[in-house]
Amino acid sequence: MITPPIPDNELQRQAAVEKYRLLDTMPEESYDNITSIISTICDAPISLITLVDKNRNFIKSRNGLDISESPRDTSFCGHAIAGNDDIMIVPDAREDERFKGNSLVNDFKLIFYAGASLIDKNGYKLGTLCVYDHKPRTLTEKQKGALKAMAKQVMSLFEERFQTFELQKLKEQVDVRNQELKDFAGIVSHDLKSPLSNIIMIAELLQKGEKNLSKQSDEYLGYLKESSNSMSRYIDGMLQFYRSEELVSEDYDEVSYVDLIEEVVAMTVVDESVEVRYTPEKETSLITNEIALQQILINLISNAVKYSDKDHTKIDIKLITHQEEYEISVRDNGSGIAPENIDSVFKLFYVAAKQDRNGKQGTGIGLATVARLLEHMDGHITVESQLGEWTEFKVHLAKKVKIS
Repeated sequence: MITPPIPDNELQRQAAVEKYRLLDTMPEESYDNITSIISTICDAPISLITLVDKNRNFIKSRNGLDISESPRDTSFCGHAIAGNDDIMIVPDAREDERFKGNSLVNDFKLIFYAGASLIDKNGYKLGTLCVYDHKPRTLTEKQKGALKAMAKQVMSLFEERFQTFELQKLKEQVDVRNQELKDFAGIVSHDLKSPLSNIIMIAELLQKGEKNLSKQSDEYLGYLKESSNSMSRYIDGMLQFYRSEELVSEDYDEVSYVDLIEEVVAMTVVDESVEVRYTPEKETSLITNEIALQQILINLISNAVKYSDKDHTKIDIKLITHQEEYEISVRDNGSGIAPENIDSVFKLFYVAAKQDRNGKQGTGIGLATVARLLEHMDGHITVESQLGEWTEFKVHLAKKVKIS
């Protein structure tokens, strides 16, 4: 018997084996299906998926042989990965100097062997997809082709597994970054809100209390107060954006659509020149996250009010219940959105209009928050508009089941 030689690139090859985290894992149906199929194709009683580890041959999947590993120094697969060919065939191990006296031959009567190397994208041979028989024989050309093709399929499963781990690692990193950003936003916002409030209060006191202020000084105080108010709106918006997922829980509420709309309208519409119509007006219940949906509608309706350029603002809210989702549309007769801006309105900090009807600059956070909330709710939002005429937002929410 000849012990399998150690490949020149053993350190790199071993690292490649370990990166897939398959050593000492339990059997899996996807691999067992392959060994079962290749046994049938090759008419062989035994088939294995092996990984050649430091001192052993780990068997990830086995068909017809009840062992989970064997020593590397008696391994057929150890010889297979050390060779230059992508498939190794041993017609009769009893007549092959490498395997005379081998315990696998003597104890398990493994006489015929054919193994296709499992080769990763960097060319490292990790192990084999192999078949054994208890008698001398060989494979047909079609069987050899099938063995090599199925070995590539095994490697595809390995790569999918690795990519899953990489995606999970990336997700964890993103989650950590998002949490850090959320914490940073909270800390910065807290530290800025108090001095901003003081600046606004002092500016107001000076404007009201100082009778001898020059016109220019009064204007500067007005600029200071407006700038502080603008920054305060940004801070509030950023806090709302980064805490949006906190509004969405796994528990769903049975929400009265009529009550919800009336509450939102009461909070957002105080001008008698704004007319809000909604359908259906009859009692309808939605199973959804009430707080999150309320925040979404507040953003959409308040935007319709703020960016209206008409003397009489009309806002139409419509609910359509589909088989698998709710569709809530909010349409206004405002200034509309230019076609070139449509695709950007849900981007953070993007502002389609320079100023609202009160001359205040928008933050570009509200619609981004709406889109983010809907993402957490397994929903989405679309927009259509005609510049100078109307804009319609459609909220699509997946129907949920209330958990008692």
